[in-house]
Amino acid sequence: MGETRGLLGPADVRELAARLGIRPTKTLGQNFVIDANTVRRIVRAAGLSEDDAVIEVGPGLGSLTLALLPAARRVVAVEIDPALAAELPATVAAREPDLAERLEVVHADAMKITRVPGPEPTALVANLPYNVAVPVVLHLLAVLPSLRTALVMVQAEVADRMTAAPGSRIYGVPSVKLAWYGEARRAGAVGRAVFWPAPNVDSGLVAFTRRDPPATAASRAEVFAVVDAAFAQRRKTLRAALAGWAGSAPAAEEALRAAGVDPRARGEALDVAAFARIAEYGPSRRGDRFPTP
Repeated sequence: MGETRGLLGPADVRELAARLGIRPTKTLGQNFVIDANTVRRIVRAAGLSEDDAVIEVGPGLGSLTLALLPAARRVVAVEIDPALAAELPATVAAREPDLAERLEVVHADAMKITRVPGPEPTALVANLPYNVAVPVVLHLLAVLPSLRTALVMVQAEVADRMTAAPGSRIYGVPSVKLAWYGEARRAGAVGRAVFWPAPNVDSGLVAFTRRDPPATAASRAEVFAVVDAAFAQRRKTLRAALAGWAGSAPAAEEALRAAGVDPRARGEALDVAAFARIAEYGPSRRGDRFPTP
């Protein structure tokens, strides 16, 4: 095999897939990593400590899993494909027998889990299917508050959107919602040749550090409702875009002015704290903020 620490190479990945009768599918966004240097790089970028409990989504044949096990005290791998979920423990036992007890495989849809077995996870490290990358990250941050850091590999365009700053033309719903939970930044680019099959797009690494959300009386759901409304019609001013959310354009302008936001601005100009201020003057809170004379 020749791979240090039992990591999978191109021939290993293809042999495993052939033995299992697995053909990578676009439906599940399956592109298996075949380059050991790439998984080593991901683990280094994740900055894990020996105390970390890692959740990995979509481990596939185990390329990244094998690199994670020596770097953390525990890895919970969440895999939706039953054949892959069943095979992963055997692959780890064969290649890293001394570390096999650190792994637990959960056969489940990551979008439906609300907890994972064992110690609370502190880090998310994953090569995420392109078609569900943002929803998966946001869902896990919402249901697993113990997650403090993340390092995910996603489509390059998705990475740009996740890390975009206010004022950027690609700043939007993913940027703002991720900013509610913490700080996201680009952590490097990944070429197409490290995957099998090679995708038609480049990939990028996104690093994330959790921090407290903006101080606000509004709930996360209330803030996200404003964000969704603002970017549903991103070419419109906030006065117009938030008319449905507020009940009318005049009501939207009233809420915006009360929050200290120019009604003529567009959603792409606002940071997450500004959206939180607007949410405090939403229709569900109107009686508290704008009492009837």
